Amino acid sequence: MQIPRIVIAGTNSGCGKTTVTLGIMGALKRMGLKVQPFKVGPDYIDPMFHTFITGQHSRNLDSFMLDENTVKTLFLRSARYADIAVAEGVMGFYDGLGGTSQEGSTAHVAGILNSPVVLVVNGEGLSLSILPILLGFMDYNRNVNIKGVILNHLKSESHFLLLKEIIEEHTGLAVLGYLKKNSEISLPGRHLGLVSGGEIQDLNEKLDKLISQIEKTVDLKLLVKLAGNAPAMKPVPEGTHPVFQNVKIGVAKDKAFNFYYQDNLELLEMLGADLIYFSPLKDQHLPKDVKGLYIGGGYPEVFAKELEENLPMKLSVKKAVELGLPAYAECGGLMYLSQSIKTLEGNEYKMTEVIPGKSEMTASLKRFGYVEVEITKDNILARKGDRIRAHEFHYSVTMVDSEVDTCYKVMKERRNKNMSEWYCGYQVKNLMAGYPHLHFWGNPRFAKRFLDVCRKMDMNEV
Repeated sequence: MQIPRIVIAGTNSGCGKTTVTLGIMGALKRMGLKVQPFKVGPDYIDPMFHTFITGQHSRNLDSFMLDENTVKTLFLRSARYADIAVAEGVMGFYDGLGGTSQEGSTAHVAGILNSPVVLVVNGEGLSLSILPILLGFMDYNRNVNIKGVILNHLKSESHFLLLKEIIEEHTGLAVLGYLKKNSEISLPGRHLGLVSGGEIQDLNEKLDKLISQIEKTVDLKLLVKLAGNAPAMKPVPEGTHPVFQNVKIGVAKDKAFNFYYQDNLELLEMLGADLIYFSPLKDQHLPKDVKGLYIGGGYPEVFAKELEENLPMKLSVKKAVELGLPAYAECGGLMYLSQSIKTLEGNEYKMTEVIPGKSEMTASLKRFGYVEVEITKDNILARKGDRIRAHEFHYSVTMVDSEVDTCYKVMKERRNKNMSEWYCGYQVKNLMAGYPHLHFWGNPRFAKRFLDVCRKMDMNEV
C-alpha cells in the first residue's frame, strides 16, 4: 500500500518543530492536498491544532502504549485515503521512555512506519558546527531514514544559503528551507479548548502568516516528493471485533473536557457504541437514555466556577452514578466527580460529589510519564490481572477517603530500574475513575468490557 508520508522531527524540545509542522500542514492543505495529521506520543494539545488546521482528526502514534502492529494499523486506517500523511514528532528525535531509551521516541515510530524524516534544527548562531549535529543524528541509528532538514530561527536568507551549502556538501541531506525568527508567528501556549472566540481570530491571523512564510521559504514540492518516495506498507490485519449494537454512551466534551484519543472514540464506535456528546458546562442534564458515561481529561480547574454553577448537570451526573450507571473518568473527569476543586488562588468550587474526596491544584507537576496499570479488582473496564499501558500528566492531587476502593495498581520504572508503585482507579458503585490516561487500543478488551457492562446493565443482566 503506497502512502506518501513524512515525519517532522526535532533535534530537541523547543527547536520549533511544532511551528514548522503546523505551517507545513497548512501550506499542503492550501495546495489542495488532503492532509492526514499525526502526533507521536501521548500529547492531546498539538493534535487539536493539527485538526484545526487540516480539518482532519489528528491521531496519536504511541509506540510505548501500543505495539508495533497496532501503530501500523492505526496509521493505515486513517492515512489510506489521504494525499499525504504528516506526523509531528515528540521531544528530541531519539528521546523516548525515561529519557534513556528510544522506545516511544519519534525515531522508534519513524522506523515502525518506515517513513522519511525531515529534521528541524535551530540554526541560530551556527555555521560549520551544524555538521557534527546532523552527522551525529544520522550516524546514531542508521535504521532511521533522515532525508532532509529545515532550519529554524534564522535571521537572514544569506545565513540560510551558507548553511544549505555546508549541509548539502557534507551530508547529502536535502535542505528544504528555513523559517526566520519572527515573534509574529509564535503560537499561544494554550490549546484550542481554552482559546476564546476573539483569540481564534488572532490565531488564524498568526497561522496565515506562518503558512505564508512556509510557502516562501520551504520547498514544499521537494517535501511532497520525499513523502511520495516512502516505501510501500503492507496492510496489517485488524482482526474482528464483537459488536454491542446501539449502546448509547454519553461523552463529556467541551472546553473543560476535551482530552480524548480520537482512536479511543472510534474503537468504541467500531464495537457498536453510539456516542452522544454533552457539555458539563452548558447542558442541563445528561443525554437521554445513555447506558454509560465517559468523562475524559481537560482543564476543569479553569472552568471550575462555571462547572459549580451548573447545578442541574451536577445533580444529573450524581443521580445517574448513584443509580448504578456505568461511568469511566480520567484525570480531569476524576476531579469533576470529586467533592470539590481548589484552585491555586485558593478558591474552592463544589463539583458533583460522587467520589468522597477533594481535588486541589498544586504549583508543581505531580506525576508525569508513562506507566503500566495492573488491575487488582474487577471493574467496569477490566478484570483482576489485566494490564494496560498508560500515561500520566497532572498538576492536581485528589485526596480520596480511605474507605473508597481502588481497583488498579500503577507502576512506573525509574532510571535505576527500580519500580515505584501506587494505587488508583477509585470505584464507587459502577464508576471507575483514575489519573492515568488509557489508550484502549493498547488492550481493546478494556473497551469491549466497558460496552458489555453497559449493555448488561441496560438489560438487567448484572
